[in-house]
Amino acid sequence: MARPRKPLLSTGRIVATARALVDTEGLAAVSTRRLAAELGVSGPSLYNHFRTKDEILEAVADSVSAQVDLSMFEDGRPWRDALHDWAVSYRAVLSRHPHIVPLLAAGPGRRPAALRLADAVFGAMVDAGWPPAQATSIGALMRYYVMGAAIGSFAGGFVDDAAAYDPADYPHLGQAHLLAERQQKIDQRAFETGLSALLDGLEVQYRELAAEQRAGHG
Repeated sequence: MARPRKPLLSTGRIVATARALVDTEGLAAVSTRRLAAELGVSGPSLYNHFRTKDEILEAVADSVSAQVDLSMFEDGRPWRDALHDWAVSYRAVLSRHPHIVPLLAAGPGRRPAALRLADAVFGAMVDAGWPPAQATSIGALMRYYVMGAAIGSFAGGFVDDAAAYDPADYPHLGQAHLLAERQQKIDQRAFETGLSALLDGLEVQYRELAAEQRAGHG
């Protein structure tokens, strides 16, 4: 029997195609009609795998969460190093899929990979000695920071036209037109600067917490 010309329709193929659409054109580009056309199938055949377009987008979001490295929470790294390395991995993943960030920012809901991510961060912080309430806050804080960094580019927000920044109006922006061409380097440095400052602050809180615990047992 002749082999089919197109790969058989599968959940994975639908998600991969939808993710590619989101990456290139944004969330609004995804519709069941558009997906069916991209996949070369009839629209109703998608409903054998997903009931709604929203279910497809949920699966796309979770496929992105699944790309985030969580090994740093399992190999014995100190909590600060683990948070740093996880944040770097998380931002790298979101930088490859920036259009899905608004959906991820709504929270994990019932998505398995997103829930494993939240569980790993919270569990690692509690295991390191953070009280559960503070471990929850740390997870939220890190998510705010990483997602905020992934939503847009500071350097990319400036144009490469020196005339746009008249020194009479903006005396301190004489070099701002150079930011766009150095976007990746500047944004990476800004992310690392903020991440170090954030972790420094948590380190101070952690030491104070340890001192309070020692005093309480003294």
